[in-house]
Amino acid sequence: MNLGFGWDRTQHVLWRLENGEIDGIHPKVAVLMIGTNNIGTNSNDDIVTGIDTIVSTIRHKLPKTKILVLGIFPRDPSPTAWIRKQVTEINDKISLLGKEKGITYLDLSSIFLQPDGTISKEIMGDYLHPTPKGFGMWARAMEPTLAKLFGDKPRDP
Repeated sequence: MNLGFGWDRTQHVLWRLENGEIDGIHPKVAVLMIGTNNIGTNSNDDIVTGIDTIVSTIRHKLPKTKILVLGIFPRDPSPTAWIRKQVTEINDKISLLGKEKGITYLDLSSIFLQPDGTISKEIMGDYLHPTPKGFGMWARAMEPTLAKLFGDKPRDP
């Protein structure tokens, strides 16, 4: 089940969670990646609070579900862009969620970056959304963590 929509922000996800979107389901694992669309509109602390509230809501509604919280992906081709600094600050703060029981935090930022810190158009054509190659990299990078959360052995690459 994919609950993500284009232009989603934390408050949109929270509204859907509070209004029945996950009622009646019992997944083993929920993967959450949200917050990039809040940048530029909300403060970093508000974004972190939004993500924390979403996690708390999932935990309340799906108490047996393990949660994998993904860090926000890097944006902008330049490693010194202001938005990169915001993403790093937000990810540093939400990484603390991974210390809670039943929650795993995973930051995949490095897989999207070139050695000089730039983002390749081949991986993120608009420096925000993964290309098919970027989606493949994302899936492969998540697989070992998901396998562990499901109690499975990861597949060979």
